[in-house]
Formats: sequence, C-alpha cells, structure tokens
Amino acid sequence: MFFDERTSFESWPEFVREVLTEDRYGCPCCSIIPAALAEESRHAEQLTEPSHWAERSPEISQRVDGLWVNAKIYTMDDSKPFAEAMAIKDGRIVACGSTEALVAAHGQELEVIDAEGRVILPGFIEPHMHFLPIATIGQLEDIGPFRFSKTVDALAHLKKLAEGLGPNEWLLARQFDPSLQEGLTELTKDALDEVSRSNAVLVYNASLHFAYCNSKALELAGINAATPDDPASPYGRDQWGEPNGVLKGNRAIGSVARHNPARGDYDLASGALAVCARANRQGITTVCDQATGMTQGVKEVDIYEALAASGRMTVRLRYSLSYALAERWDATDVQFGRGDDWVRASGWKIVSDGSNQGFSGLQRAPYLYKEDAGLAYVEPEALTAMVKDRTERGWPLVIHANGDLAIDRVLDAFEATVASGLPLVEPCRIEHCSILHDEQIVRMKALGVSPSFLIGHVYYWGHAMRDQVFGEAKAVLLDRTKACEDAGIRWTLHSDEPVTNMNPLRCIENAVTRRLWKEPDNQLAPWEAVPVMSALRAMTIDAAWQCHSDHEIGSLVAGKCADFVILGEDPLTVSPDAIKDIAIFQTWVAGRRVYDQMTAIEDELTA
Repeated sequence: MFFDERTSFESWPEFVREVLTEDRYGCPCCSIIPAALAEESRHAEQLTEPSHWAERSPEISQRVDGLWVNAKIYTMDDSKPFAEAMAIKDGRIVACGSTEALVAAHGQELEVIDAEGRVILPGFIEPHMHFLPIATIGQLEDIGPFRFSKTVDALAHLKKLAEGLGPNEWLLARQFDPSLQEGLTELTKDALDEVSRSNAVLVYNASLHFAYCNSKALELAGINAATPDDPASPYGRDQWGEPNGVLKGNRAIGSVARHNPARGDYDLASGALAVCARANRQGITTVCDQATGMTQGVKEVDIYEALAASGRMTVRLRYSLSYALAERWDATDVQFGRGDDWVRASGWKIVSDGSNQGFSGLQRAPYLYKEDAGLAYVEPEALTAMVKDRTERGWPLVIHANGDLAIDRVLDAFEATVASGLPLVEPCRIEHCSILHDEQIVRMKALGVSPSFLIGHVYYWGHAMRDQVFGEAKAVLLDRTKACEDAGIRWTLHSDEPVTNMNPLRCIENAVTRRLWKEPDNQLAPWEAVPVMSALRAMTIDAAWQCHSDHEIGSLVAGKCADFVILGEDPLTVSPDAIKDIAIFQTWVAGRRVYDQMTAIEDELTA
C-alpha cells in the first residue's frame, strides 16, 4: 500500500461530518487517530491558557543586539543580494552591508560577533505542514522508512524498547510503510509477538488507515475468533478465522487502542513544543499549518495564540483554515490576516482530490495498469462555488490538487471566479500541484497562481510514480519546478509532514538534483532541476510571499524580523548531493538564539 496523503490530515471528503461525530472511529477512509488521541489527553482543555505552555518549557534565550561580521550573507533581497555583515537590534534587522560600514555605524552600540566566515541565510520557512497532528502522533516511536529501511531492523528496535517496559505498559509506534521498507507487507501478531509477549504492542501504518498489534493487545481488548467484524473496519484473520493482529480502519484500531490505560496521559503541549524545537534544529523559523481545525476544532486558533502569548514560541506560525469546518469557522471572528507577526491566519484550505501514490489523485486518464482515474473530493460546481464564496469573503485560497484533472478543475474555478468580477486575493496557491502540463502552467501564470511542491514525491516515491503509478511518460510531469521558474511563476517546496519530515536542506537538494532515494544514481526528469539559489528562495522569501508574510520575514532587510540561520557550509559551493548534510550551526528567531549546534552536542554528551 502506498502512503495516502489523506493522512496529511487535510483530505476530508463529503463524509467528513460522519468523521466528526461522537463515533471517533466511524470512518475508515479518513483517519481521525490524531484527533482522537488529542481529545483523550487530560491536558487538552488547558491548551488555550498561556500559563500551561509556559509551564511546559524553559524560557528561551535573551534577545541579542548584535553585529555579525566576517560572514557570507545571502539576503534574498534582489536590490542587495550579498553582504558580509548584519546588525540587529530589538529583534529586528537594522542593516546588512560591508563590515567596515556597519562597524563604523553600529560597532559602539552593538555586540560584535565574529561569524568566522559562515553562511547566514534568512530563516527557512516550511509553507505546508500539519502542526498539531504532528504533535499528536509525534510522541509515538517512529519506525518508518526514513529511519529503518528494513522492517527487520524496525522490529529489532522495538524489541529493545520492549525490554525496558514496566508491567501493563504499552509499546506504541508509527510510520510503518511497506511500500518503502524492505520486508513484510504487514505486521501480524506473530511478528509482533517476537517484540513482546508480556506487553501490548500497537503499531500504526504510515497511512493511519491500518494498525497492527500483538497477541497481548488482542487479549486485553477481548478480541478473538468470535468477535464480529464491522464490514467497514474489519479485523485481519488467519485461515482458521482467528484475528491475526492486523486492524483495518478506525473502528478496529480503536477497539484495541482504547484499552491502553495510559492514553489519557498524552501531553499535547509538550508534543507541540517538541515540534517547534525540531523545526529549529532544521533551521526553520516559520511554519504554516495547512488544514487548521482538524485536531482540536476551531479552538486551535486560540491554542496557537496562547502559545504565542506564553513567550515560549520558537517558530512563527501561519495557518490556513480547513474548509471541512466552514460553518464552524463562519461562526467565529477569524478572518484573513488575524494575528500578528507570530501567529496569523494566512489562507483558506480546500482539498479537491486525493493522493497519486494512493491512486486517489484525480487524473485525466486512468492510472497505470488500472481502469480507475482517482477521486474528486469536491465536484467542479461545488469547488467553483467555494472559491467564489471565500474570495468574496477576502480569503486567499490554498487548494490541494495532485492529479492533472484536479489541477484542471482548480484552474477552472479560479478562472470562473475572476470572470465573475471577483479578483483573487493573491497569491492563491495550488498545493502539491503534482502532475502539471504545459498549458496548465500558462493558465497559472495568467492567473497569478503559485504552486507549492511536495518535492519528496520525486525523491522518495519517484521510482514508484514511474513504474507503478503513471509510467515514465507521465511521471516526468511530477513537480515541475524548472518549468514554473522559466515561466516566471514563483513556487515553493514543502514537506507536508508527516508525509515527509521537515528538512529544508533535504528539500533544496531534492529540487537541485532530482535524484531518487531508492535509485541514487537515477534522476526523475533531470531537466526540471533548478539552481541552488532558486531552491533557497523557494524556502525563504518565496515561501514568505506565499504565506502573505514577505513584508516581515523571508529576507534579511532592514526593518524585518531578525530570523536567520547560520550554516556550517555554503550550499552554493558544496556538492549538490551534499546539501542535505550541511550542518545547522545556529537558528535565531526575533534576535533570540533558539538552536545552537554546540550546545546540542554538549547536551547529548551529558544526557
């Protein structure tokens, strides 16, 4: 089974109302596991209180008024792209320029800091991720393909962890993906009994549509051969009708998971703060949550604002509201632009189709070796009505479209809106925008619409797109960064975590090399590779622009927020295949150091 982007917590089709009922395990087609876990947390109701966040994390470092000299600074400012010194004060950039000029102007009032020749860039911006869902499932042990290429190694790791469990303690894990991991296609109770026979073990598939458990978990849940199946969410069974530990869909998963006595101990605040810290380790200073509302409902905005008010926030947050909760959002006072430079509403998210590797992205022609051409989550007339309605309400649109027919329909909706006399709130975005034809690029350019590419589609799944999903002729239309660049269209790169992990340098390398993870000597459509500087722009100033924040972040310009990253090497001079390995030396947000490589190393040594 391929990873389905509906597990990005954004793809909620017409039956979303059923998903959001009291039956938290009612829909096998869209996993609501993160929402269920968060809802059960004993800490969930306190998340709108700033004091709760403050109690969960230490104070961040003091603001520094400093003058960095002896640096190689890429400002992402077209009028002054390079500098060797940068002055910041009160959390804002004062100036970038020559060392001589800035020392003369500010050397007496600011602390002079020797950058030792390192590269300084604007802080990286992750324009498409899922903040609270990541925080929710993030505390489960990751045994996925990006950590273990072989299932046998993942199971060995779990067995070692199980040895340290106490009585009645469950071992929970996530991200098992047989489409990318060598070994078993599913984890039966026999395989997980080898991990532990005395403690319950529950492992979530990367899609969250499946889970796997051992015999102890089935015993605690009281599930046996006589337990009836829900047709929409059955138990896997062996040839004798005994449950084999495979749980198909949310009801089956929930019938086991609810017997974990520690499920209410889940601390969503700590999980969210861990997401911030991990983003900082990757040089990220701003993230954009796409599909806000799908874990905690409309109070998620209050949660975000409480985090900012706590003084413990180490990444800026932009967010797009999920269309699935339209009526609920309309009953609130949340409008485009609400917030400040820390937290702000930046878009309205609609999901028009599914996932290409999940064979649910909506295509003009059937998938390779199949008669099916995917799934429309929103029909054309309804999509156009949504676009017109939200445009009239002042929202920029952020629309998920993977398949080429889905992109056709999104462009049709934009064009119909403009033809009706409603100018789009630019920039509007197409998320993933995976399979893109030349004539669609022309239409996007005319509309001023900007794509954001999940470049991990090329790196991690490119071989599958070529051999199993589309065939080579269509697979080369995937993530056409260079074609958009040549057309004068601004574009960005994203991780869509938890689909792939946040890692801007990896995204940049993927766009520059187009290499395949499973076939490192091969590339997918190498003519779509872009220069390093273009990819850097995609994760800094162009991402800021897409998030309606380029007036305050994204480039190192006087007056903007002092958000920047210091790298161990220069991405423009290292081998393209080594960009992802460049060390993040320091990350700074609002003039405060939120990550330091040397401190992190010291902490690891003393842990």
